[in-house]
Amino acid sequence: MRIVLLLCLLLPAFTATAAEEAFDRFLTSFDYDTRADMKADSKKLITLLAENKAVLVDIRFPEEVAAWRMGFGLFIPLNELPKRYKELPKDKIIVTACPHKDRSALAMAYLRSKGYNARYLTDGLTGLAENLRGDNAADFMEKLAQPLVGKR
Repeated sequence: MRIVLLLCLLLPAFTATAAEEAFDRFLTSFDYDTRADMKADSKKLITLLAENKAVLVDIRFPEEVAAWRMGFGLFIPLNELPKRYKELPKDKIIVTACPHKDRSALAMAYLRSKGYNARYLTDGLTGLAENLRGDNAADFMEKLAQPLVGKR
């Protein structure tokens, strides 16, 4: 019984330590290449999504998404990410997004510490909305609907 109690007391400390070590590794390996690789603007994201190479993750609060949302991508609020990050594919670039970029940068750093190839949307969802107006929106949604013949 004492061993079980001791394990219950030590396990949370071990988990926190492992998470801290993962983030420490991310920070100590941070360089100019990492800095460039952690960003994606709307035009780059649109290309990555059309080529089925990325997944957009909207990390806003539920109330924000209820007010307005994109018609594609996943919705995982930032405060739910620690419980839900395993829902994300490891074989695609994960692009985190919020209206500007403050919360999405936090989400990107968290996902990178978990081993994901994550980026944040530099111009935010407001920039993405600006890039997906009129004909651009129609062309983009048409590309998303097309099957990817010969592409993986």
